[in-house]
Amino acid sequence: MNEVAVKIENVSKEYRLGAIGGTTLRDDLQRLWAKLLKKEDPTTKIGTKNVKLNEKFLALDDISLQVNKGEAVGIIGHNGAGKSTLLKLLSRVTAPTKGTISFNGRIASMLEVGTGFHPELTGRENVYMNGAILGMTKEEIAKKFDEIVAFAEMEKFIDTPVKRYSSGMYVKLAFAVAAHLDSEILIMDEVLAVGDMKFQQKCLGKMKDAASRESRTVLYVSHNMNTIRQLCSRCIVLDHGKIIFDGDVEKAIQLYIEHNMDYNTSKNYEDIETPPWITKNDIKLISAEYVDKQNCSFENGEPLKIRLKWKNNCDINNLNARFVVYSSDDTRICASFAYNFYSGKAGDVSQADFLINISALAPGDYQCYYVMFIANEFGTNVDVEYVKGLDFSVKENVKPGELAWRSNIWGKVRLPKAEVIQIENIDS
Repeated sequence: MNEVAVKIENVSKEYRLGAIGGTTLRDDLQRLWAKLLKKEDPTTKIGTKNVKLNEKFLALDDISLQVNKGEAVGIIGHNGAGKSTLLKLLSRVTAPTKGTISFNGRIASMLEVGTGFHPELTGRENVYMNGAILGMTKEEIAKKFDEIVAFAEMEKFIDTPVKRYSSGMYVKLAFAVAAHLDSEILIMDEVLAVGDMKFQQKCLGKMKDAASRESRTVLYVSHNMNTIRQLCSRCIVLDHGKIIFDGDVEKAIQLYIEHNMDYNTSKNYEDIETPPWITKNDIKLISAEYVDKQNCSFENGEPLKIRLKWKNNCDINNLNARFVVYSSDDTRICASFAYNFYSGKAGDVSQADFLINISALAPGDYQCYYVMFIANEFGTNVDVEYVKGLDFSVKENVKPGELAWRSNIWGKVRLPKAEVIQIENIDS
């Protein structure tokens, strides 16, 4: 009989939207005063909709699951599905509103880069402090210390205050501490996205070893389906706070993809908030649609014809666009650019049709993001709008004598056919 490492029984987590206590004291007082005067919340970001104070939101809704010792379990789902909330409950950052969670062993969690690190302390001091937080003795930490530093490749910087570390250095040391100390349960939330490719593979290898050789339990949240495939033997799909699947990794990924794809031939962006990293809101995209198309399925070789409509918030000179294509499992595939195609005056509403050649894409399902940007005189690009575009699928007509394309083996990009330029017989 398998030994249970984590047991979750009928757990729910409820939040009160807009409740006092979620920000600074000054913000809370401003919000309270506005509430008394029945005015708009002054701390709400421009462009966002106000929520009713004390409105309830169920982040997790009566979930139950059991994870056995030595299992590597992936947790996937759309943004807002409840993944991070679940890991915070497991890490005891917050408590469930209802239900119980029980553990068999010590927990090491890494919910964001540098979790638990003090910026004024050196790397060495943070290793000992982090280990102590995880319940290790000084002697236990000392035994693992050299191994931790070597894995993180931080020998030269271990006595430097971590406030001087780059985000990559942070994640290397933080991961090394969490992975090497003697905790039976390892909880990770998308932290590997910061490290370089070589270090990501190193971390995945360490996590695999932790589960298979050391019989440690791994719970891993990621939007990168390839790392889920590499690491996990079981996968849980969350959707709006509920578990909708628990089992085979490939079946879980396929279900996630089906829930994630949106096969509409048009979209309206007027009520969609501009992402926070867009600091120059020179234009606002209003809508996108496929031109002369009744569905989102394209024959191999058929181009995408996309009509974008936007409004200028200021005078525009030499607007550019890029169309970034992702596979259905969120892997970036390729991009197409339109350079210096438009100039206009503040307040103008304009539209443009774009023809994008997708003949190199293998059969499959794809997502697209539309990005408008301005190139300045210094040769740098500034994004002024970014939206999730229209999804589409590529279908294939297999010709006689040719093979049906197998994307899982040969990839998502199909190069033109190889040309045979010379054949000759060589005498033996």
